[in-house]
Amino acid sequence: MLTIPSECFLSDLFPVAAKKKEEEEERARKEKSKYLFSILRSKHILFFQDCPPLGLESHRLEEDQLLASSQSRHGFSAQRGRLNMQGSENDDDLYGGAWCAEPEETNHWFQVDARREVEFTGVITQGRNSETQDDFMSSYFVAFSNDSRDWTTLHDGYAEWLFYGNVDRNTPVMNQFFTPMVARYLRILPQSWNGSLCLRAEVLACQLPSTYHSENEVTPTDELDFRHHNYKDMRQMMKVINEECPNITRIYNIGKSYQGLKMYAMEISDNPGEHETGEPEFRYTAGLHGNEALGRELLLLLMQFLCKEYNDGNPRVRRLVDGVRIHLVPSLNPDAYEMAFEMGSEMGNWELGHWTEEGYDIFLNFPDLNSVLWGAQDRGWVPRIVPNHHIPLPENIFNTSVSLAVETKAIISWMERTPFVLGANLQGGEKLVAYPFDMQRQPQSVGTPDDAMFRWLAMAYAHSHLTMTETYRGSCHGDDVTTGQGIVNRASWKPVVGSMNDFSYLHTNCFELSIFLGCDKFPHESELPLEWENNKESLLAFIEQVHRGIKGVVRDVEGNPLANATISVEGIWHDVKTAAGGDYWRLLNPGEYKVTAKADGHTSQTRLCMVGYDSGATSCSFTLAKSNWDRIKQIMALNGTRRARRSSGSSYDWAALPFLFFPLV
Repeated sequence: MLTIPSECFLSDLFPVAAKKKEEEEERARKEKSKYLFSILRSKHILFFQDCPPLGLESHRLEEDQLLASSQSRHGFSAQRGRLNMQGSENDDDLYGGAWCAEPEETNHWFQVDARREVEFTGVITQGRNSETQDDFMSSYFVAFSNDSRDWTTLHDGYAEWLFYGNVDRNTPVMNQFFTPMVARYLRILPQSWNGSLCLRAEVLACQLPSTYHSENEVTPTDELDFRHHNYKDMRQMMKVINEECPNITRIYNIGKSYQGLKMYAMEISDNPGEHETGEPEFRYTAGLHGNEALGRELLLLLMQFLCKEYNDGNPRVRRLVDGVRIHLVPSLNPDAYEMAFEMGSEMGNWELGHWTEEGYDIFLNFPDLNSVLWGAQDRGWVPRIVPNHHIPLPENIFNTSVSLAVETKAIISWMERTPFVLGANLQGGEKLVAYPFDMQRQPQSVGTPDDAMFRWLAMAYAHSHLTMTETYRGSCHGDDVTTGQGIVNRASWKPVVGSMNDFSYLHTNCFELSIFLGCDKFPHESELPLEWENNKESLLAFIEQVHRGIKGVVRDVEGNPLANATISVEGIWHDVKTAAGGDYWRLLNPGEYKVTAKADGHTSQTRLCMVGYDSGATSCSFTLAKSNWDRIKQIMALNGTRRARRSSGSSYDWAALPFLFFPLV
């Protein structure tokens, strides 16, 4: 007779049979859970409450509200366990892409402290952000407590409720509770995992009625439509605004997406539909990446706000609308947004909806003019052969196999036909303002010739924002790169090639920056009122910067406007051009500047222009007399390279003659 020692277990003697038994028990438990759900649904007992995220991804939950049983090493602490947390490119760096547990531990948990009792309704989990490791949690229990000492594990009526988690490292998986659980603390108790035990999470919870209000709650002061709008809703919203404010708004489109959706824009101006001489043009764009939805909604809210406040006689808004031609484009990548919108605010991963339907990142899809300029500078060709501004595009760029998205081509055409002075594109995933250059030039400076001006513009937004300079906790995914200012030069932070900002600066007059609005790319709509309050003043203050510097009109002696005249500022090696009406705007910080206007066929003129600290651009216009340049060109055309005889018998070289009169500039 076989005697089994009492200290032995069945799994020690028959591991295959034991594993099979465990799988059968797990399968049976799952079937029981499904059966329970069907009974509860049929009796209308099952109740999924639509509660918003508690705030792990958005960083509304602070570092001390997250705790874990252990961590594999310093870079994988509980504070890294936020949904869509991005790790360093080097997996061995200080910042890992998840919370990861110490392998030697046996009792694992990840804890969230709401700081007061709330109604917990669900959990969203995700694996580790890593290019090399496939780590994720595949099943878990959930427990609750009011004091962090005594814990109650959620029960499904038969046993502790086992939730099934992730099947890959990137896709978020949501599990909702059959009834809200009122508690202060929630713990995720991992039971099985792939690779190492790592997770990122968000918790869904509703606040209980209370007289206490946290700093994250806000009662909006503006009666606006705080919700996410798909393509159809966005179009309808813009139509309603246009009908309410027909005298100051105009809807148009700058082109179509790959799938044929119109890229709608709204112009807000006292004379919509045409450029007014002396009035600067400004643009805000959003939705370059379809899953970065906050910028889209902020621009729709800004449209509503400007319309309403203008009608109500708000003096600040009236000055803005009467003095600036404002263009707002909420969705530059509408195809991708529809994909992200369908998944919902929390269920799309970091990348879903980022690219166009063809696979392009629109922001990085512009011609690389930096290399053209810098290569010419290295050869001493600037500005004699290659200008320091309005660098031309390669020939036939729209008709060749150059990889430009249809959306990018539409944006470039829009930039070229509108004399924008200032603009910003609204993005997400961080909270800071990035200014150009975006491309890195080693070993030289990363800034533009207008670096001081760009820093001012970036600070105008960041320092007007209610929370952007609160960087003491670091950035969304690592250390604070802004030195507490909320601004950073993109090339020194995350250098890229072919950016919209660099292209705008080198090919047009427009100074453009990137505004990263927050850690959560697609916040829940319940957070939109708070985000509007955070950004409202910044959005207005940044538009007002378009009046900073000098402005004027360049005319000939007969009073005719001179288009495409060049405006140069001594000491700043970047020029601008006049618009079709001869008007120009040059963004400058306060100071005294020697400014020169030049136009073909005319003698250049230099003036001393003062920029003060008061609001409003300084007027600095020019009147240029005709030169004999046209006559010289006619003589050159008639004589070719023949040498003209003088009475003394010597001759002129006609090809070189113009440069005797007009030195190269």
